[in-house]
Amino acid sequence: MSTGAHEYFGGPHAEVNCIDRVDAEIKKEDLTLFCTLEPCNHTGKTPPCTEKIISSGIKKIVIGVVDPNPLVSGQGIRKLKEAGIDVKVGVLEEEIKSSNEFYFFKHENKRPFVTIKIAQTIDNYAADNNGKPIKITSEKSNHDVQNIRALHDVIVTGGNTLRNDNPTMNARVDFVANQPKRILLSSEAKADLKLNFFKDDHFQIIDDVDLKKVVQIIYKQNFNSILVEAGPKLVESFLKDGLCDRLISYQSPEPLGNEGISWSAVLNIIEKNGFNLTSSYTIDRDIKRVFIND
Repeated sequence: MSTGAHEYFGGPHAEVNCIDRVDAEIKKEDLTLFCTLEPCNHTGKTPPCTEKIISSGIKKIVIGVVDPNPLVSGQGIRKLKEAGIDVKVGVLEEEIKSSNEFYFFKHENKRPFVTIKIAQTIDNYAADNNGKPIKITSEKSNHDVQNIRALHDVIVTGGNTLRNDNPTMNARVDFVANQPKRILLSSEAKADLKLNFFKDDHFQIIDDVDLKKVVQIIYKQNFNSILVEAGPKLVESFLKDGLCDRLISYQSPEPLGNEGISWSAVLNIIEKNGFNLTSSYTIDRDIKRVFIND
């Protein structure tokens, strides 16, 4: 038995890695190849997987689901069948789509999946009145956020968050992960390139207030998912423009204790716009809530 995965962006696809790891003494025509997504039949960063499968001598393949990417959709299956390979399609489709939700969403909706993450005190504040950052959530919640970052292709934030918090906005995880690209919505002239956000060249500055246009710019770069980590004003703008598919809230049991920058307008939009609470549980002393926009 052999297994394979697409281990890094631009690297060999899962089918290629799987076939290359088969013991050379085993007759490949006796094997069945199981794939989650339809093998590609076009040249991108790598050659077509169909060519590798056909040349290997494998005679049977089981494909979980047709790839929604128009560059692939149906073409890989047709090529394999034309080569005389026994192809079965449609096994555990819903499970595969769920585990690849960002990829399927992008191709079905022609834009990336947008997740918004907020952290709030028990009295719904994000910061004090002058924008000075406050420690809201526990270390365990902060660690959970790192895992969420690692799942997304892009992190979007605004200038106020950068100036007030000076965040690094990378995924600090203990497993191999592609670091999300960091995107700042601001004019380049206002960007202080000495901040942590600009510590390497894996960032982009987009100077546009039209968020739908911004999301399309990101979509055209072939990214599947966006994580928005920003202050209440920018988050509210994403919500008003209908650009939120999932909102994750971390709420501390501690109050700010005085007036500050509030999440109230954001929380009102969530309540009024039909967001469904899909999970709520405790992480250390905090409550993590996940809302889905159906």
